Parts: sequence; C-alpha cells; structure tokens
Amino acid sequence: MPKLKTHSGAKKRFKLTKNGKVKRAHAFKSHILNKKSTKRKRNLRQGAYADVTNVATIKKLIPYK
Repeated sequence: MPKLKTHSGAKKRFKLTKNGKVKRAHAFKSHILNKKSTKRKRNLRQGAYADVTNVATIKKLIPYK
C-alpha cells in the first residue's frame, strides 16, 4: 500500500501526546480582541484536548505524528 499523505492544515493545528490524546489550541484568539475580557483572552491561551468524538478522524489526518 502507498504511504498516506498528512493533511497540511491538521499537522499545523494538532499534536499527539504520549498517551494518544490530541492536543489543540483554543479558537477566537486571533483578532477582534478589544471586546473580549482579559480573563477570557488569558484562558484562551491554554491548550485543550480534542473531543473524543473527533479523535479518530484527526488521527487519520495526521498518521505519522
């Protein structure tokens, strides 16, 4: 079977942890930041894990990570 191609967008957005969880960043942190509170922006800096329902799909997009 030929090698699988990695999805370019997914490889920039997701990382795999050693336990196989999918790590991601929060959305809504790039622009229009004036109306968002400092507390909200600070919390958006923290990483998060992808939802269990999406993990299988994401792992197919990044097979060699």
